Amino acid sequence: MTDDIHLRPYSRRSWAEPYKIKVVEPLKTTTRTEREQAIAFAGYNTFLLRSEDVYIDLLTDSGTSAMSDYQWAGMMLGDEAYAGSKNFYNLEKAVQNYYGYRYVVPTHQGRGAENILSQILIKPGDYIPGNMYFTTTRLHQELAGGTFVDVIIDEAHDPASLHPFKGNVDLRQLADLIEQVGAERIPYISIAATVNMAGGQPISMANLQAVRQIAQIHGIRIILDATRAVENAYFIQQREEKYFKQATASILREFCSYTDGCTMSGKKDALVNIGGWLSLNDPALYEEASNLVVIYEGLHTYGGMAGRDMEAMARGIEESVQDDHIRARVRQVEYLGTKLKDRDIPIVVPIGGHAVYLDAKTFFPHISQDHFPAQRLAAELYLEAGIRAMERGIVSAGRNKETGDHYYPNLELVRLTIPRRVYTQAHMDLTAEAVEDVYYNRDRLRGLKMIYEPKYLRFFQARFELL
Repeated sequence: MTDDIHLRPYSRRSWAEPYKIKVVEPLKTTTRTEREQAIAFAGYNTFLLRSEDVYIDLLTDSGTSAMSDYQWAGMMLGDEAYAGSKNFYNLEKAVQNYYGYRYVVPTHQGRGAENILSQILIKPGDYIPGNMYFTTTRLHQELAGGTFVDVIIDEAHDPASLHPFKGNVDLRQLADLIEQVGAERIPYISIAATVNMAGGQPISMANLQAVRQIAQIHGIRIILDATRAVENAYFIQQREEKYFKQATASILREFCSYTDGCTMSGKKDALVNIGGWLSLNDPALYEEASNLVVIYEGLHTYGGMAGRDMEAMARGIEESVQDDHIRARVRQVEYLGTKLKDRDIPIVVPIGGHAVYLDAKTFFPHISQDHFPAQRLAAELYLEAGIRAMERGIVSAGRNKETGDHYYPNLELVRLTIPRRVYTQAHMDLTAEAVEDVYYNRDRLRGLKMIYEPKYLRFFQARFELL
């Protein structure tokens, strides 16, 4: 006699994070009155809130990840020698193994790499085409005398477009720019993966290969903003048939092979709280960068980082390309985005890799862009539930350096950025409910007036008041 075997039909099970919680940090809850006082004191700018007054912090995924026990163990092995730290060589090896670049110049974070790159490559009067601007990248290009030119596809500017690779370069626009200004006026093509300002949207492998062909014909370099290139590699795995069965790590390596170097903020994909690097394949450029890093960052074998931080980043790189990790990371973002879509909340689609972006123009059709609807929405989410988000619209876009007028981007967004390995699905559920409550009461809300504007990167420190 044998036991009966009961089989059930196949069903898709819920996913779960590929880790367990070992250390927790208590969160402070606040009253509505306390939050009203806090946001008013901060000038309705979520960057100026104190973190202790925030319940769920979705301001950024930069430097806010939870490090693993493997990384923390590495911190205890920090070699704090001023020159030639063994941790630098571990970091160099990790970058060479997983990203494939020959040379590594460590920096304190990504914008340090952007500064050095801009100084060694850009001359006054140059043009830098790219798949949508990023704030610090464009500023460094402008300070070096260059002009950024957006050559991203039109779909990237449409939050409702379902194009799977809205980070793609418009090849015709790129070719036209080269013909118009001449290849000698283009020091490099700036490629972001993924494209933050478009909603965390990826660029396809096929598109980058086509950009590479154009660049080689004209002798132009390609420099990658590799901040979230692992997430981009995951999207290639999911959306380009040729790569369905390939590991994320191998896709990342191939992707980088079509570029000549990268700037990197290790505070995102690499799962650390501080650090970055500039990678190059050209030995002459590496020599220049190694010389400049000593002036602005630190010696070329630490570049503004402690040895322990370089070790944590080397180990974070190793963890970041593991398929279980990146799958869970992107699916948590997808989980929140799907909850919002099911509630008919206007968001950027397809859902990006590191954040869900609320479409503030559609959310607040009665608030003109001059009255900063995305900034208002970010402030209201904090008032509603203590959730801190980030404006990515007219405030972030800044002003034209020639005319002084606002840039008016097509996308007026609020970014709900998910730190890696930090929050649970219950936090995502609460966030979705809070956004829904604000959406339900949206008609009663009005915009903002800017009362203080700093000279550079105003979104960090600008102050507002309610209209």
